[in-house]
Amino acid sequence: MDAREEGSDPAALLENMDLEGLKELRKKLDRAIASYETRKRQEALSAAEQAAREHGFKLTELLGEGKPGKGRKTSGDKTGGAAKYVNPSDPEQTWSGRGRRPHWVNDALESGRTLEELAA
Repeated sequence: MDAREEGSDPAALLENMDLEGLKELRKKLDRAIASYETRKRQEALSAAEQAAREHGFKLTELLGEGKPGKGRKTSGDKTGGAAKYVNPSDPEQTWSGRGRRPHWVNDALESGRTLEELAA
């Protein structure tokens, strides 16, 4: 196999990378995945807003947000969902510290970061 053929085989490239290179690649992949998910979420939200407009509504009206007495029920603790941790690669991703850890928190901890470094 010549260098050109080896360069086109992703598995061979990964096999030849050192740990630091693999971790850096994982960070880049995590950022790319988060960016992709954010774009797709925004596209879905825009499509939903457009569909609501076509039917003469605002999306918030259909979801029950913004009107007193309507919408989701909340618990008595208003601060329970406050963000305590933020993904440094994607500030839109937060975690309150309650419930199951998000994948980005687990990935950060596996790569040597601490929860204190992720604190909001």
